[in-house]
Amino acid sequence: MLRALSVLACVGTLAGPALAQDGQTLADIRQEIQVLLVEVGRLKRELSTTGAPQTSLTGTSALERIDAMEAELRRLTSSTEEVENRVNRVVSDGTNRLGDLRFRVCELDDGCDLGSLGETPPLGGVDVPTAAPAQNVTDGAQLAIGEQADFDRAKEALDSGSFRSAADLFETFTETYTGGALTGEAHFYRGQALSELGDDKAAARAYLASYSGSPDGALAPDALLQLGRKLDAVGQTADACATLGEVPSLFPGSEAAAESETARASIGCQ
Repeated sequence: MLRALSVLACVGTLAGPALAQDGQTLADIRQEIQVLLVEVGRLKRELSTTGAPQTSLTGTSALERIDAMEAELRRLTSSTEEVENRVNRVVSDGTNRLGDLRFRVCELDDGCDLGSLGETPPLGGVDVPTAAPAQNVTDGAQLAIGEQADFDRAKEALDSGSFRSAADLFETFTETYTGGALTGEAHFYRGQALSELGDDKAAARAYLASYSGSPDGALAPDALLQLGRKLDAVGQTADACATLGEVPSLFPGSEAAAESETARASIGCQ
């Protein structure tokens, strides 16, 4: 999930030439994010099993088995508490950094109201609302009741060329089904609709939201590719080159990776 944050700083460039007022550069922010990525990777490895339990109680007396089980329970409890504390530290640190990025992005956006930002939800989606009951779908994901129908309605508007309507419907969808199974796709298609309307800045934000929310989704390579193109369209060539350069690195062999190389060449990236 945190890998999506590696391009979050790019959106700050959409509203002004300066990235931050405290002198921190885009490279600095990316370095901070990489630290979080490493820590999250360690946590994932700790949460994975390494094989069958090694505790052997065969051939011992009942008292010895009880002692062994108590010792193992104490060990597991201690390990669990250690991992829990580390997870809490990563969530707290990552949430604070994400909140700082949101604040700085808002400062650079003329249309953003700092007072409307509110608290940054904890990483991991703890505070994601679950207003509607969920139903299972064939790929193992969860869809809220009405989610598919609302998505299809917005997609039909896009396919029919009703781009303003499609952009509005997809925006409503992402606000209604925050963190839903189709939300990443909804942001992507909203980006397409906004592109057709000539709103490159808003389209870039939509593509960023698509990639950030679903960095492993089917449309993630295309979302990152389109984000790079839109950054160039709004005059942020350096960030466009950096973003386009991430596509073949993160999605080697994909069609988007090949297109990103062509895009980099066309805008003169070094």
